[in-house]
Formats: sequence, C-alpha cells, structure tokens
Amino acid sequence: MKPTKSILFHLRPIILIAAVSMVLSALLLWNSSALKRELAHSTEEYVMDVSAQLAGDISSRLDSFQQALESVACTLSPLPDQDALQASLNRQAQILGFDALAVIAPGGAAVPQGFPKEYLQDRQNELFSGPAVTYLGGQDLLFSVPLEAGGPAGHILAGVRSKENIQALIEPKSYNGRGLTCIVNSSGAVVISPTDLKPFLQLGDIFSSGADAKAQQAISHMITGMAAQRSGVFQFTAVDGSNLVLSYHPLNANGWILLTLVPADLISGNAGAYIFRSFLLIAGGLLVLGLLFLALVQTYRANRRQLESVAYTDPLTGGLNRAAFQRAYQKLASGMPPSSCTLVFLDVKGFKLINESLGVRAGNKILQYICQTLQQHLQPGEIAARVNADQFVLCLQESAPGQVQARLDKMVGAINSAGRPAELQYALTIPQGACLIDDPATDLMLIEERARTACKLQSERSVCSFYNSDLIEKIKREQELNAQLPLSLAHGDFYVYLQPKVRLRDGALGGAEALVRWRHPQYGMIPPGEFIPLFERNGSVCTLDLYLFEQICALLRRWMDQGRAPLPISFNLSRVHFKNPNYLEPFLRLKEQYRIPNGILEMELTESTFFDEQQRQLVQSSIVEMHRHGFLCSLDDFGVGFSALALLKDFDVDAIKLDRQFFSEIASSKSRAVISGFIALAQTLGIHTVAEGIETREQADFLRQAGCDMIQGFYFSKPLPIPEFETWAPSRPPEPN
Repeated sequence: MKPTKSILFHLRPIILIAAVSMVLSALLLWNSSALKRELAHSTEEYVMDVSAQLAGDISSRLDSFQQALESVACTLSPLPDQDALQASLNRQAQILGFDALAVIAPGGAAVPQGFPKEYLQDRQNELFSGPAVTYLGGQDLLFSVPLEAGGPAGHILAGVRSKENIQALIEPKSYNGRGLTCIVNSSGAVVISPTDLKPFLQLGDIFSSGADAKAQQAISHMITGMAAQRSGVFQFTAVDGSNLVLSYHPLNANGWILLTLVPADLISGNAGAYIFRSFLLIAGGLLVLGLLFLALVQTYRANRRQLESVAYTDPLTGGLNRAAFQRAYQKLASGMPPSSCTLVFLDVKGFKLINESLGVRAGNKILQYICQTLQQHLQPGEIAARVNADQFVLCLQESAPGQVQARLDKMVGAINSAGRPAELQYALTIPQGACLIDDPATDLMLIEERARTACKLQSERSVCSFYNSDLIEKIKREQELNAQLPLSLAHGDFYVYLQPKVRLRDGALGGAEALVRWRHPQYGMIPPGEFIPLFERNGSVCTLDLYLFEQICALLRRWMDQGRAPLPISFNLSRVHFKNPNYLEPFLRLKEQYRIPNGILEMELTESTFFDEQQRQLVQSSIVEMHRHGFLCSLDDFGVGFSALALLKDFDVDAIKLDRQFFSEIASSKSRAVISGFIALAQTLGIHTVAEGIETREQADFLRQAGCDMIQGFYFSKPLPIPEFETWAPSRPPEPN
C-alpha cells in the first residue's frame, strides 16, 4: 500500500493537470456552443436591423416618387397643344427619373399617344380612384395621381419606373454582396425581384422538406406575419444543406413586403472551424504546460527558500524589509489582544548630511548597525524592519507609554554607545512616533501612518510622541492655523518685531533682526514655535517670509523718507525657498520697488538648508546672486552641526551667528576656547561674528575680549514691536559697567 500511496502522491500534479484539462475542454465546448448561438443571434439581429433600414429606405423612396408625381400634377399648367404638353412631360420625366410620364383621360386616351396601352389594361378603376402604385407584369411600377389645379378635370398623371430602375432600388448595399432582396405581396407573389430571380421564384422549394418543428413553426409564423404586415426573421436549412437567414418587413405600400435572404454564416464565417482548431491548440498547450509544470515544481521547491529570502530581506541591512514586516505583522495580529502592542516609527535625523559628509558606504554601515542594534533589543514575538532609506518600524509588545519610552531609550542609548562604528563620530538624534494598536484588524498602513504623523509632530528630541487625543487636537489646531493664514495676512495680523544687535567695540546699535509675531483676533498671541514649523512643513512659510520682507522694506523706506539713516536688518530665509530655483526674484522686485540701498538687507540661512547636495549647489550659486544684487548673507545657528567649519570653506557668507547654546556654560574654559577659536577663524576669513542669546554681563564681557563684532539678546533688549523699537533705539540706555 505504501508504494501505491507514494506513486499517487507524486502523480497528484499530473492528475490535477488532467482534471483541469478535462474541465477546461468541457468549458471550451460549452463556450463554443454558446458562442455559436450568440453568433446566430447576432446575425439575425444584424439582418433584421439592416433589412428594416432597407425597408424604410424603399418605403421612403416609393413615397418620394409618389410625392414627386403629385408635385408635377399640382403645378401642371394648361398647355396650348399636345406637343407642348408632351415636351413638358418628357422634360419632367427626365428630371424626376421616371421612364415615362403621361396625362391619361378617363376613356384611356393618353398624351403622349405612344404611352403603352397595356399599362392601362384592366386598371382603369384602380388608376382613377386616387393616388396609386401599380405592379406591371414585367416588374415595372406604375405611379398615378389625379390632376388637380392646372389640368383637365377627371384626368390622371401617370409615371412609369422600369424593372431595372426598381431593381437598383431594392439592391442591398450591406451583407458584403452575399444578400438577396425581393418585394412580394401579402400572399407571397413576387412584385419586384433582384436580377437573380430564381431563389425567390422557388421560395417554397428552398425549405428542406425535413425541416424540424422549430423551422416549420417559423415558416408558419412568417406566412401569418406577412398577411398581418408584421416583421420577422428566422434561420433555416435549405434543400442544398446551406444555412440561411430570411427576414421580412412591410413596406407601407399596397401591402407589399420586403424579403431578405442571406447566408447564416454572414458574421460567424468559419468560426466553427477556428473554434475547433483553437480547442486542439489549447488542449495541446495544456498538455505542454502540464509537463512544464512538473519540471517547475521541482525547481520551485529547490529555490523557494532562496526566493523568500530575496523577497523578504532588506538587501542593505540583512533584516526584514517592508513586505516581510507586513507578513509577520499579519501573522502576529491574528492572535493579538486589543491594546497589547504598539507600533513605533523611527526616523534618523539628518541622515542625508551623514551621507554627504562621510560617504554612502559609511552611511550604509551605520544603517546596518542601527538595524542590528534594534533587533538585539527585541523580545520574542516582536518585529523590526527598515521601511525607507533611514526609517524603521517596530512592533513592540508594550502598551504603556512609559514602558515604550523606556524600551526606546535603551535602543537609542545602545545605538549611541561607545560600541558604535568609528564612522559614527557623534550621537544620532532619532525622532520617534508611536501608535497603540487598539484594534488589530485595523489596516497596518493606517497604523504606520499614525505613528509617522506622531513622529513628524514630535515636540522634543529623543522623546517618543504618541498618537493620542492630544496629538489629534494638535493636528486639528494646525489645520485651523493653516486655514487662518490667508485671512491673517490679508488683515495684517502678522507683526514685525525687531531685536537689536549692538556693536561691542563702541556699544552703538549696529543693526536688528526682524522676527514675526502672530496676534490673532480670536486665538490671541500665537507663539512662533507653533506656527513656523507648521508652515515650514506645508510650504506656506514662503508666503509668510515674503510678507515679512515687504514689511521690512516698507519700514526702511519710511525711515529714509523721514531722513533717518537706514539700519541694517536681517531676517531668516526658510530652506523651503530653495526648492524653487527662481525664489530670489520676488525679493529683488520688492527691494527695487521700495528703493532699498545695497548692504542693508541680510538673509540668514540655517545649517539645515545645506543638507542636500543638489540644494547645496543651488545655495552656493544663490549666495553669489544675493551679493550681486546687494543682499548680505549670514549663517544662523553656527556651530551646532558637525559640518559648520566645512560650510565656511565652501560658502561665501558675510557673517556667522554663534548659537546660544555655546554661552550657557561661559565659565567653562573649554567653552571659552571653542568660542574664541570660532571668532578667530571668522576674523581670519573676513567674516563678521554675531552672538545671539546673550543674557548676562559676564557673557558680554567675554565676547568683547574675544573680539566678537556684535551681540543680541535680553542683555540689551528683547524683540520689540516697531513702535517700541523706534522709541527705544534713540534713548537706548548705556551698556552697564
């Protein structure tokens, strides 16, 4: 029994293919029969439609012949003699396409006299009773109408159309030349036949004597329908074995009927033979496919594990890719209790800058290290994967935010530990977003998008942001602020504040930085930290920057018109502008519109502007354009990134602004050494230095000794509205001793 079972087991693919082949063959035969019926039905519909159109055309033409004759009868004026009448009738016959026209008196006398007498034989009552169309023995048609105004009373006007003329009328233009038509009366007698009259003269003989009941019923139905002036169509087998389609349509004239006879294979042609050959080809193809399947099964079994590895492995890190994560999550979610797991989204901050500075190979090594570290901190039943260039997702079996944060802190701590690769010279910042999986049936992409949204809206570095009601409210708040931006710009709810910059060498006011404040009539004062990042993300910051710039230009123009010396003013230029190569044009137009002198307006760029290599090249050329058009350019938040010194080498900036974090520990000798080094380097390169965030005299004294050019901060003044700044500047208190 075992060998038999083993053979059957190995023959299962062949048996399956054979069964499928038989089913497909049966389906093909069934489909062929259905196709044949559908083709027959389509042929009947086609013949019926075309014949109905031809019948309508013939009826219309017969009516038009009669109407043409009536129009001649109505307009025929009395003529002085028969010769003139005859000439007129011949001319009208030629114009209207009649073979002959004649005026006939009640006694049978006709003008012209040569009008054939046989046309009138035994038809006196029929012709003189009113308009009529009469069949002549030779298959000619005689049209007659009574003469009214313009002719002798009691006379008729008759017109003859010959057999050839009428045969051209009923000749079908469709059916590819394979159809025959004939006009018969209600009893079946031929009135007008085609050139080949034989099939219709023997109409009763073309039906097979052995026709089935369905054909006999159709013939009987046709005879009844012809008598009742109804249309119809049916198929039958002729005595010679050919399959034909016959349609009949009333013509609305003398009870006549149009018969149309076409081959049944008019549409299908040789479809039956093609269908049979197709069946043989498909059957042969199935057999070949069956044999190929047997060979492929063996190859599939041998390569299945390798294919799965390629399909579900991230080629860079060797860990799971997105497809593998989705598959593993679906398996995990099938038995996951609600609110027992959390999906976490991690986004390595500034990774493009790492690739730019250290190279792609080093960046890949760091990504591999991150992936390995995350996997080492997973518990059984948890999964992690790299889903984008520098983005990772985790599914942790944790539900409490505190536990999730503790797990993530350990992971980030391990990534930034002393055992990190030598290429990673500084600690990575990894924004985190999380979403509690309260319903495992929820689509994974939706859960991931929620965690991604929470990551984007992270308020603090290295602190996980959870997708919850508070975050949803924050999103709603941002949507409201987005909606309010155009209206607030139109109403002037954005105000320019100026923070003074003081020169350390003489204590004089050396300039100011323009900052924007939003005083909304409904929401009150909205902090810049709330709306600036939002407008950075959606691109609206470009509109806001241009609004602020125009307010600065208007202020400087007012000062100059009042005879006051213009004070240099700097303003932050968002990196979003550099997505548009022509971003500088609207700034130039405003500068020229308000006639602002060169060297007064200063654009401040942050280090994040230089992340992308393509953007770095654009910024480098933009700085050249800024200088060419009289703008100054400074580098804001200098020193907080590892590439700050490289930026001084590559970019021709006029000033650097030392970040406020350098001065929090001013008493430290190391901090003083770093600050002094930056200032000395800037002096060597001919670059001005500005220290921001200065709050104490100790900080100001040290910077004066180190040679810093200017400082700004609460030590001198907080940012002031323009009216307060204009009051404060002339009466500025002296620097404390």
